[in-house]
Amino acid sequence: MNLFLKSRITKINYLNVLIALFPISFIAGNMIININIILLILSCLIIYKSSIFRINYFLLDKIIILFFLFILITGVYNDYKLYINYNEVYTYRGSYGTTIKSLLFLKYLFLYISLRFLIEKNSLNLKFFLISCTLSSLFVCLDIIFQYFYGKDLFGYTALYESRRFSGPFGDELIAGGFIQRFSIFSFFSIPLFFPRFRQRLIKFLIPVLFLIFILGIILSGNRMPLLIFLFTIILIMFFNKSIRKFIIPFFILFSIVFFTIFKTNEQMKYHFLGFYDKINKIVVAVVKMDFDNKNNPQYLKEFLTFYDTWLMNKHLGGGIKNFRLYCHERPNIEKDTNFVCNMHPHNYYLEIMTETGLVGFVLILIIFSFTIYLSFFKKYFIKSTLNNNNIIIPYMFLFFAEIFPLKSTGSFFTTGNATYIFLILGILIALIRKNNSIENEL
Repeated sequence: MNLFLKSRITKINYLNVLIALFPISFIAGNMIININIILLILSCLIIYKSSIFRINYFLLDKIIILFFLFILITGVYNDYKLYINYNEVYTYRGSYGTTIKSLLFLKYLFLYISLRFLIEKNSLNLKFFLISCTLSSLFVCLDIIFQYFYGKDLFGYTALYESRRFSGPFGDELIAGGFIQRFSIFSFFSIPLFFPRFRQRLIKFLIPVLFLIFILGIILSGNRMPLLIFLFTIILIMFFNKSIRKFIIPFFILFSIVFFTIFKTNEQMKYHFLGFYDKINKIVVAVVKMDFDNKNNPQYLKEFLTFYDTWLMNKHLGGGIKNFRLYCHERPNIEKDTNFVCNMHPHNYYLEIMTETGLVGFVLILIIFSFTIYLSFFKKYFIKSTLNNNNIIIPYMFLFFAEIFPLKSTGSFFTTGNATYIFLILGILIALIRKNNSIENEL
């Protein structure tokens, strides 16, 4: 009996380690993320066998499954369409290229189901995941700060773009700010929730210090949209949670001091952020005046606009995942003499989902997102429910909302990093909501 219990504890610890490794996998790169996902899914299948699929499915689960099945259907349909109507494009894409990518995308459905199962069966201790998020975010920030002062980070990566954007451990990928924005928020909850015996004075000192490190890391990364989303998330969390609302003024005083100090002392960073303001201003003016043909419009706006004609080619079923660039070059009314090159995606989740899964996929994802916000945010703050006193869902809830916020530029919804993050957060959030008792009372 003791041997059985020890074996079970070892298995659970192993699975918890795999979940905790996800933030580190994001630093290591897409290959490690994929290995982590596959290891988690295979481990769950080996340990729990077919019982992993016997979770208590409810309406949202079924809609998510339907969304993945529809992606597979539209993948098969578009391979046939490309073969018949765009044979050169089909050859370039490769035989059954869209179908294969659609099949591979199913791993995110299995990731979602695995997380739902593990939390439902009390086999997942979120403390390890939150601690990993905290330590990983701190490491990235400190590495960026080190790179700012010494020109190279701890791995020897040099600063890029004339010292106005610092990537830290991500090398030539300028995504450090996005990583900090996605994972650092957990640190503000990990200490109060899981270490309640910490002295209140120490917590009051530690939280502002963490905020200072994270905000400094994001600013130095030069990733401007993640900076805005980070501040937006902090504001939302403080506004809806009375217990921490008193920190909002000190936090923004601290942010203002850090931002304007860097703004005044680093000319490259100054012009970098002023350029962002200028781009936003031009986009707003173009939209208000409906002046989309202006040659001075920012490149991002031109890329957004390629979405419409591309979407019209496959209005209802979409063009298949990761096919935006293929259809973009075949769209009607394209200027053949232009030097403009279609990007891999239209830099917005919703526009991409509409072009690649059509109106059907777009409606399905809107239902999934809306239902999730209703089950979490709306039920916690506007309806009397068991979630009213459940604080462990707060970071997942607000980070999910920040990730799917429609008015922002994004990477591709269907890439490894973004899809993993979305279905990781979604899987944990829905599983926590579905539990009858607050997870806080069990950890």
